[in-house]
Amino acid sequence: MDRLEAMTILLRVVDTGSFSAASRALGVPLPTVSRKVGELEDHLGTRLLARTTRKLAVTEAGAAYIASARRILEEVDEAERLASGEFQVPRGTLVLTAPVHFGQRHVLPVVNEFLSAYPEINVRLVLTNSNLHLLDDHVDIALRIGHLPDSMMKAVRIGGMRIVVCASPRLIAAHGEPKRPEELADMPIVNFEFLHPSAVWPFRPAGDRASVDVPTMPRLNVSTSEGAVEGAIAHVGATRVLHYQCADAVRKGDLRLLLEDFESEPLPVHLLHSGNGPLPTKMRVFLDFAASRLRQALHQPGAGA
Repeated sequence: MDRLEAMTILLRVVDTGSFSAASRALGVPLPTVSRKVGELEDHLGTRLLARTTRKLAVTEAGAAYIASARRILEEVDEAERLASGEFQVPRGTLVLTAPVHFGQRHVLPVVNEFLSAYPEINVRLVLTNSNLHLLDDHVDIALRIGHLPDSMMKAVRIGGMRIVVCASPRLIAAHGEPKRPEELADMPIVNFEFLHPSAVWPFRPAGDRASVDVPTMPRLNVSTSEGAVEGAIAHVGATRVLHYQCADAVRKGDLRLLLEDFESEPLPVHLLHSGNGPLPTKMRVFLDFAASRLRQALHQPGAGA
């Protein structure tokens, strides 16, 4: 069995929605299309497609295999073009992931510009605050905020992200503006649990290598940054979030930044990928295109570090 041929036929069946449509598109007899897909399923020992008289559905195992097959065929196509010396036009589908708010604010505009520049590349942008596994979840490139664990992944640093304390002007007027982190004990607090599960906020004065951990007694614990910022805007308490998460509220005057001289080190921001050796052209051109633009975005006032 020619597995590359079988993969090509399988993808055409999925993309056209039926065996008969794939047969017409490929110019291959319908029995041959059905037989090739069946041989591939027998080889794998699992069903890739669920067939009924009315529709064709991809099984769970099929979805994972089809995503991998697309990558394999794209890489084979690229290898053949490079070997023959033919000019390689970037093409294919690129799967990206980023945190929801940051992705909407900074990544999506870059993706929109990228799609205009590279008409033969399609993008699937997964915005989630969970860290997807690049290999298991078939992700090409992930934007990550925070320190990266040791791994075989490759990372391109594009900037840093401040962790800031902010409060509403009315709350500051009622309780006074803290001059040192310890004075937060005199203010009501909204704690963003994802960032500070134990409600202990670390600070580091400028020029001082020793950090200061300040226990807080939150009036409100909330699991999302949006909830923490909304609580702060509603004068419930001061909160501590990533800078981009409160930037709009600060710009509008709904919140003010506090204790800026005591902020801990900014969290690194990276573009992460699993590529070893030469990268597929679609990934290489996106990294080149996006890294400079995201660095510029993160260095604008109110964006990041």
